Amino acid sequence: MGEKHFIQGNIACAEAAIIAGCRFFAAYPITPASEIGERLSELLPSVGGRFIQMEDEIASINAVIGASWAGAKAMTATSGPGFSLMQEGIGYAFMTETPCVIVIVQRVGPATGQASKGAQGNFYQARWGTHGDYSAIVLAPNSVQEMFDLTIKAFNYAEEYRTPVILLADELTAHMFEPVEVPEKVEVKERRIALDNSEPFFDSKDPLKAPPMPKLGIGLNVLVTGSTHNEWGYRATSDPIVHRKLVTRLCYKIEGNAKKICEYEFDIRDGSKIGIISYGCSSRSAYGAIEILSEEGLKISHLRLKTLWPFPDWAVEELSSKVDAIIVPELSLGQLVREVERAAYDKTKIISLTKVGGGELIRPQEIIEVVRRL
Repeated sequence: MGEKHFIQGNIACAEAAIIAGCRFFAAYPITPASEIGERLSELLPSVGGRFIQMEDEIASINAVIGASWAGAKAMTATSGPGFSLMQEGIGYAFMTETPCVIVIVQRVGPATGQASKGAQGNFYQARWGTHGDYSAIVLAPNSVQEMFDLTIKAFNYAEEYRTPVILLADELTAHMFEPVEVPEKVEVKERRIALDNSEPFFDSKDPLKAPPMPKLGIGLNVLVTGSTHNEWGYRATSDPIVHRKLVTRLCYKIEGNAKKICEYEFDIRDGSKIGIISYGCSSRSAYGAIEILSEEGLKISHLRLKTLWPFPDWAVEELSSKVDAIIVPELSLGQLVREVERAAYDKTKIISLTKVGGGELIRPQEIIEVVRRL
């Protein structure tokens, strides 16, 4: 048994980052993510780390990239507007295979929107925010415990696959207070360092593995560029073969490990005719609805996503083959539902249950009403 604490979601994220080895944090304050930076400004100096409040989110993501290449585990935290500003830097991080963690605490948008109100409108932005071909890892907590657990997992994935990893939270989960258990032993993945810097962007032994990270200041100089580059880092701005090889590898190291990366809770109940697919705060309402309906003798199957990207098509396919209808509740006008429709491939009826604005949650009763209409 580990220690138990009663803390806020954003604080759990900050505490977990320290345990995972985060030693650099750069961000610009933004509602509803500011508590992460506030707590890390207190914690990082005590462990020899660095906290910098930057002038904006563009500077923040670039500071994080620089710190990562200097050898530190690095993180930033923001919300939708700040994440929008970071996109050029995030694309650079994907292209240069820079391990880092980006926390997004979702709020109502677009633009400034309703800054203090929760939403789930960044589902696609978290995956497709920057341009070009790449694959992203996006994790979605639904509790304060998972704010802790998935922050550590985000750092581990960043190091294992040498990539930015996004923790996509929502205002409710970030500001909620709940018990958190900190395990006595936490698995922390350390950075794999290259023995030399001869091939900083290539690992010929296993295409499912990311190349080890070069260590600057020793051995050969390392070329780091956002332009198309070969395995030695040399720019190849016109060569189609080099570009195809590069972006295929960037995507395959994630998509080829999708079944290893993806986490979800899957409760298929024998005889159920209706399923629910959810994530984040909306999944808590789904659990509430399922409990009430279960007491009435109605069986509902449930797929709750912890990993949004890579998207677990196979799990959606399995659920869609076993039920007559799937309800998708989300605090947006319908983003997750589009991926569910694609993966289900007309095998069953898909029903979108949406709500936006004011930070109002989808209540269990609203899900129950949809079930009873079927």
